[in-house]
Amino acid sequence: MITVENLTKRYGDHTAVDDVSFACTPGQVTGFLGPNGAGKSTTMRIIAGLTPATSGSATVGGRAYREIPNPATQVGVLLDASAQHAGRTGAEILRLTAMTLGVNRSRVDDMLEMVSLTPEEANRRVRNYSLGMRQRLGIANALLGDPHILILDEPANGLDPAGIHWMRTLLRDYANRGGTVLLSSHLLHEIEIIADDILVIGHGRIVAQGTKSDLLAAQGTRVRSLDDAALAAALAGAGIRTLPATDGGFTTEAAPEEVGRVAATAGIALMELRPGDGAQLEEMFLELTQQTQREQPVLQGVPS
Repeated sequence: MITVENLTKRYGDHTAVDDVSFACTPGQVTGFLGPNGAGKSTTMRIIAGLTPATSGSATVGGRAYREIPNPATQVGVLLDASAQHAGRTGAEILRLTAMTLGVNRSRVDDMLEMVSLTPEEANRRVRNYSLGMRQRLGIANALLGDPHILILDEPANGLDPAGIHWMRTLLRDYANRGGTVLLSSHLLHEIEIIADDILVIGHGRIVAQGTKSDLLAAQGTRVRSLDDAALAAALAGAGIRTLPATDGGFTTEAAPEEVGRVAATAGIALMELRPGDGAQLEEMFLELTQQTQREQPVLQGVPS
């Protein structure tokens, strides 16, 4: 189990992580989402004992990472797949880790087979690896000590669709066997498929957390019209906040009858008006982090 309580990290006047609290439980994959610079990687580095917190605590299995004897046998960590010795082969890196951890050398071959690195690839120097191959090697290294907790920062980066499917299957099986997984990713669709619980962070603060089913449950109204720009302006004039939907129109927390009344008053013909039937993760993510993103959506024809 991973437990984070009132965690804060400041760099001078900048607060990278601001009073963050959450827990990741055994048997669950927890997806950690947020815009670039939101505080995901800093939080994970603090959990893994690489960055000291300004205040608060982060424990893994009830202990701070630095207090765990031979920690890689308890916690597997992959924070940067590129941070591997470029002059060594993949097999050498795993053998050195096995020696450090005191695990049987036969486990190196098991892990290479599990992550689908061939003998030829395993004996190639890491400088000649693709990013996807480095991700596979990093995952093998994280699992070498047979830990019961995994902390992975963007592990799907560089993987092709088949590799992403492989990773998803691997992590799902790991959690189903009682493992705890904390997984950050910018691939929202992958988080939507694999995660049981979701954390959303923006400007260093948790803006939403809960089970995937709760966070993606039906909400508000789905509306689409013949003139979405005019509809957006009319709804904004009525004090109704909207979020653009990926296929046109909007989602809003207002009731359908309220949205319909505004559209009728403005003389806007509606093509769709219905209760929300479950927000997609992208829509939820954009809505929850709307005030913390660098790129803000621009609606054509809507006064700013």
